Amino acid sequence: MDQAFVDRIGDELYEALLASAVVEPLTTRFPELVIEDAYRIQQRMIERRLQRGERVVGKKIGVTSKAVMSMLGVHQPDFGRLLDGMIYNDGDEIPMQSLIQPKAEGEIAFILKHDLMGPGISAADVLRATDGVMACFEIVDSRIRDWKIKIQDTVADNASCGAFVLGDRMVDARSLDLRTCGMVLEKNGEVVVTGAGAATLASPVNAVVWLANTLGKLGMPLKAGEIVLSGALGAMVPVRAGDNLRVTIGGIGSCAVRFGG
Repeated sequence: MDQAFVDRIGDELYEALLASAVVEPLTTRFPELVIEDAYRIQQRMIERRLQRGERVVGKKIGVTSKAVMSMLGVHQPDFGRLLDGMIYNDGDEIPMQSLIQPKAEGEIAFILKHDLMGPGISAADVLRATDGVMACFEIVDSRIRDWKIKIQDTVADNASCGAFVLGDRMVDARSLDLRTCGMVLEKNGEVVVTGAGAATLASPVNAVVWLANTLGKLGMPLKAGEIVLSGALGAMVPVRAGDNLRVTIGGIGSCAVRFGG
């Protein structure tokens, strides 16, 4: 794909974001689109947001469960960028008009205290570089109509990231076995999803290892102070105005969010 095409599609997704609108699936319109081109489109979309005054504060990892990999026909995760305009704190209200077709995922967020530069990063390296972990919500959102996505669609669309909510406290990741941390996600007071750390590439640490090494091959570090969302611990939950959600992760803490009209 030439740069003019990349810029045009990246701009289309950016304008859809601003307008809270959807576009037709890219893979339907451009069946020749490959993942490498999709990441270039993602970069263009992010550049437009940076020009607006936002800044990158971390990365998100998606497609970390076997079920989602099978659905999208891939064998590895993907990644997107987190921007400061996406951040909410525990208990905040997210206005629904800022979203399009959102779903919520309970995840573990890693807060880094040292840079990580792959390739060659191990699980021990990730734990040494982690200041702490927090319960969080990722509010996934797609600019692609009706979530009719293949892997190229979601990658181009910044890995379908909408917003994220950080929990009520940070704990030392080395004091926990993140594989066995249980998750309970409540919607309007009712338990709707349960899960555990092992749902994310067998451990959320493995997901961050994958990200650091994948970025390293592209010459990109994970930087001290960055936030890394390590992937869903259970199924996505659709949300609408008036919903109240809480996720609790054993040994880590909780995170709550509500959705305004």
